[in-house]
Amino acid sequence: MATIKMTKDNIDETIKNNNMVLIDFWAEWCGPCRTFGPIFEQASEKYPDIAFAKVDTEAERELASSFQIRSIPTLMIFREQVIIFSQPGMLPEEALVELIEKAQALDMDAVRAEITKQQTEQQQQQ
Repeated sequence: MATIKMTKDNIDETIKNNNMVLIDFWAEWCGPCRTFGPIFEQASEKYPDIAFAKVDTEAERELASSFQIRSIPTLMIFREQVIIFSQPGMLPEEALVELIEKAQALDMDAVRAEITKQQTEQQQQQ
């Protein structure tokens, strides 16, 4: 599957309509972004059941800002509409594959339960 050019106009639909979405926040002038780009593209071919999207932080400043992107490249993973990973920095192919496989193996019921628990604790502290 080819990567999706993600914009503020299609992000909600992309996340809603795909079980898992990997987002690469990048910019043309960023050397590590240009190095990571082909690795990201190859992974999109290896995992056709996952949506791979790219956000050009120069063209989509508002979108990058809404996700508090401070450093690029930044990789973010949504699974079942929940952010399960967000980290700046370039990954080598092996690390990206390992990350994808770990994300696929997550028990999302346990993830949602942990999120609910943390939200409850925060509310009790306020």
